[in-house]
Amino acid sequence: MTSRVRRIDVDDPDVDGDYSHRLLYRGEPFTGEAEEYLAGRRVSVTSYTEGLKDGPYRHWYPSGALQAEGVMRSGFLAGEARRWHENGVLARRLLHSEDGRIALAGCEWDESGAPTRTWERPDTKENE
Repeated sequence: MTSRVRRIDVDDPDVDGDYSHRLLYRGEPFTGEAEEYLAGRRVSVTSYTEGLKDGPYRHWYPSGALQAEGVMRSGFLAGEARRWHENGVLARRLLHSEDGRIALAGCEWDESGAPTRTWERPDTKENE
């Protein structure tokens, strides 16, 4: 037996936020997927658990081109997150620890695909 994912539209008048930056639906922390629409076209879908971003997310440009995707854990980026320029060229790749607490590495590219910035978290292990 499969369970259905609960989905809401972030523009629903029953959607709100609290001081802890949690998403609320009808006054309660929301668990499920929140979608956002612009001119009738879906531009984002984000997973939530108890009001915090938790799980996969995807964002699209109004043109329909994929803008960003990744995974959140308790409100933090976790694992790999990617963002694209509207022309489809990868713009940014970030790598975080699986719990989202530590940024590990990142790369950025311009609209033609030329690298513009790369960084990596320095090794914190002491030399043996």
